[in-house]
Amino acid sequence: MEIPHFGIPPELARRMSMAEQHEYLRTRLSRRRTLVTAGAVASGLLTGCGSGSGSRAGQGGATASGSPSPATSKAPGSFVTPFGRHLAFGADPKTQMRISWQVPLAVKKPYVRVGLRPDDLGRKVEAELRDLHTPELKGIRAAVEQYYLHAALDGLRPGTTYYYGVGHEGFDPASPRHRSTVTSFRTAPASPPERFVFTAFGDQGVGDEAALNDRTLLRREPAFHLHAGDICYADPTGKGKESDVFDASQWDRFLKQTEPVARSVPWMVTTGNHDMEAWYSPDGYGGQLARFSLPDSGFDARTAPGVYAFTYGNVGVVALDANDVSYEIPANFGYTEGRQTKWLDEKLGELRSSKVVDFIVVFFHHCAYSTSTHASDGGVRAEWLPLFARHEVDLVINGHNHVYERTDAIRGGEVGRPVPVGGTTDPRRDGIVYVTAGGGGKELYGFPDGVKESYEGNTADHEPVATFRWTKSQDTKAESAQWSRVRYRGFSFLSVEAVSGAGPRLRVSALASNGERIDHFEVRRGA
Repeated sequence: MEIPHFGIPPELARRMSMAEQHEYLRTRLSRRRTLVTAGAVASGLLTGCGSGSGSRAGQGGATASGSPSPATSKAPGSFVTPFGRHLAFGADPKTQMRISWQVPLAVKKPYVRVGLRPDDLGRKVEAELRDLHTPELKGIRAAVEQYYLHAALDGLRPGTTYYYGVGHEGFDPASPRHRSTVTSFRTAPASPPERFVFTAFGDQGVGDEAALNDRTLLRREPAFHLHAGDICYADPTGKGKESDVFDASQWDRFLKQTEPVARSVPWMVTTGNHDMEAWYSPDGYGGQLARFSLPDSGFDARTAPGVYAFTYGNVGVVALDANDVSYEIPANFGYTEGRQTKWLDEKLGELRSSKVVDFIVVFFHHCAYSTSTHASDGGVRAEWLPLFARHEVDLVINGHNHVYERTDAIRGGEVGRPVPVGGTTDPRRDGIVYVTAGGGGKELYGFPDGVKESYEGNTADHEPVATFRWTKSQDTKAESAQWSRVRYRGFSFLSVEAVSGAGPRLRVSALASNGERIDHFEVRRGA
């Protein structure tokens, strides 16, 4: 189908800002060039990329290509504006940063400019294109083409602020016209800083509350952010099946929403059940592989993008994919054939023996301990809790349940030490505190009938909560939760201050989306 002489194809217009539409029409009228047909957009002809060794065949016909070849769109790059910038550390946060972004149309010669001053972006790094095709479902959705770009910055200086801009042929971030798009990031320091802050939540989605959480956590000036899965809810069903409802364009909205914080704060994600997008294979992770560049930590990042580790200062961070062990939602149960758990054992041992690491923080989606709607996952407990205990993990962060809930210190499945609001615990002696930080922005859940919320400024008498855990047969088994200490039904996130030196500690706070503190406690080694 030819483009109308004075119009923009609806599928193209939907993916462009008003400024881009104006520039499109202005360019057409001034140059009288035919830019692109709606049919080319739908069929993916704009990419000009072969499948390459990184290509993945998608279930239902979806594909994600990892070819580094530049795109060859006939559209002039001058009217294609990058959006959705998001950062992630490489394996070494002191010297490596990964910059990712999106364009509404394929472009030629994408790149990143980087330098030590915003007016001197002398280093130019070629970007990799990963195009993602989501097929049409007749009567339900149109085909969608998405173009994600990634640049790997290596050899950076520790503890240094870098300025960067993303561009392509026809769009130079160093030019006066686009210099306002230049932003910055900071690498991890060479040695553990006296203190730093990181933030965390899960279950964000797209909406006013999600955006408010982003703005509030940005004021904490975090060194990085941990996103514990269920990232944008393009798949609102969350069963990991081809029959799930799916809207790929939700990712466009999410990345635009997240850009004001993720363009400067490394946005370290892992996979939840709503991130198993069965239109992309294998295991529904082709979309994740197209959209994110995450640390290569010795595990197979090409099949399990949510499994990695990194060290920042005196904290070792481990991301896991709990879909692999979940009894509740078994779509990907056992897909790594035990390799993730073996890697976890080795990685925790490596971190615990490090002379630099004081604390180990593990984050993943499904809850080890929670009393809210999804309750606790017996698969997580069976596979990973023994390893957490053996290697003395200091803090575990989950999502999945759309509330804030925090346990006492748990040792051997029982309360090892009560940790009231403002309390202190030592994991070597008391056990591990588990935090459900699922108030990232998606619609909230509640707690069992008759169970009161209990949080800073609104504490209730401590009583056991009648709840359940999921079993391997996908049944539920009732249990009495003596360990549920803090419960808050509201949008919120976790803010953790890591302190090094003599008497290292993690000062853990939970903040409502308006910034009000709802919980705090300290984790100390040798307390």
